[in-house]
Amino acid sequence: MPPTDDTHLRLLWPQWQGAGTASVKTFASEFPFDVARRGYAVGSAVLEAVLPPHQGPTARVPVELSDAGLEMRDGIEAKQVVVEQLVTALGILRAHDPARITTLGGECAVSVAPFSELARRYGDDLAVIWIDSHPDIGTPASEYPGFHAMAVAALTGHADADVLKLLPATVAAERVALVGLHSWTDDDFPNVAEWGIRSYAPDQLRESSAPLMEWLAATGCSRVAVHFDVDTVDSNEIIFGLGPEAGGLTSADVRRIVADITAAADVVGLTIAEFYPRQVMHLNQLLTSFPLISGGQAD
Repeated sequence: MPPTDDTHLRLLWPQWQGAGTASVKTFASEFPFDVARRGYAVGSAVLEAVLPPHQGPTARVPVELSDAGLEMRDGIEAKQVVVEQLVTALGILRAHDPARITTLGGECAVSVAPFSELARRYGDDLAVIWIDSHPDIGTPASEYPGFHAMAVAALTGHADADVLKLLPATVAAERVALVGLHSWTDDDFPNVAEWGIRSYAPDQLRESSAPLMEWLAATGCSRVAVHFDVDTVDSNEIIFGLGPEAGGLTSADVRRIVADITAAADVVGLTIAEFYPRQVMHLNQLLTSFPLISGGQAD
């Protein structure tokens, strides 16, 4: 039986390196790169500011904001720094040994450590629902080398060997569902079927969450970890993420789906990922030249 302690940890992890320097430069081209890569840190800070006060412990994973460790290695861009930050995050999680984890990111790879730790704790009683426009099932053999596109692959045991040996546990693919999936690369999408991951396109859940709820009931799991990439929300409604993704779920769809998940199972993990608050970043750029404002960029 898992431990009964109900410690709820809020983890602030503004990792940006997994998104890849090319993506950050392309989708945030209005900013100099040294400013653009701070967008995830600003996003994590904004989330912490606007969400209700947390009643349990809060921890922060230190994230490099320099060019250190960004080189490609073994098919993964910035592998050195991504692995170092993964080790730090896992150390924080072990020290707190939480029963529940809320993670404020950062790009999608910030779910790997907390969900792996929850998988260790709850074993076969944990399902993962990955709400994202993208499948995140890339591998080091994939064309795109950003580690955030490999997060689900890592959680299901299909990642780089150096990453896998660090993880306390993985999640069986049949207990993972991709929700809102509608944007992928041809070289990765076959992994969904080959590994046995269930996926739901936005149109499959427009009218009702029933197909997803039926899948969840069939897993037999009483606990769920929910990953929410904000780019799942249709960019024709609002752009929350680094880049636009049209044709996704609406905000109302997401609220309903998450409410239905919460009613059906005990949500022990939640990640909010890929939030990139452009207006705040632009305001920062404007204000840094004002008198009586200290130098440097917001983080």
